[in-house]
Amino acid sequence: MSLYQVQKLIYQLNRDPRTRQRYADERDTVLADYDLTHEEIGALQRPDIGLLYVLGVNGQLLMHFAALHRIEWTDYLERMREGLRQHGPVREGVYAVTGYEGVEAHEARLRAERETR
Repeated sequence: MSLYQVQKLIYQLNRDPRTRQRYADERDTVLADYDLTHEEIGALQRPDIGLLYVLGVNGQLLMHFAALHRIEWTDYLERMREGLRQHGPVREGVYAVTGYEGVEAHEARLRAERETR
C-alpha cells in the first residue's frame, strides 16, 4: 500500500486549486501522477471514505476530501463506520489497530472524537 502517496494527493487536492481543477477535468491523469494501488485508485474515484479511512488516511485530510465531494459531516462519520464494518480495522497510519479490537471499539472512538468537537 502507498498510504503516503494517497495522503500526498489528498493534501494537494485540499490545498491547491489547480490540482483540484485538474482532478475535476482529468482525474485519471492526476491519479497516474501518484504511485497508487488499484484499491486506492478505486477508493479515490468513488470516493469511498470508509475504505480510505481503513487504508489509514488521516482524518484531518480525509474530512476535507469528503467536503470536496460535498459529503456532509454526519454522512462522513457514517461512511467511516461503514468502512470499518465492511473492511475491518484501520490497516496503517495513525489510526492503525495493532491488535484487533473490533468495530465496536472503533465506533466508540469515533463517537468520542465527535463529542470532543
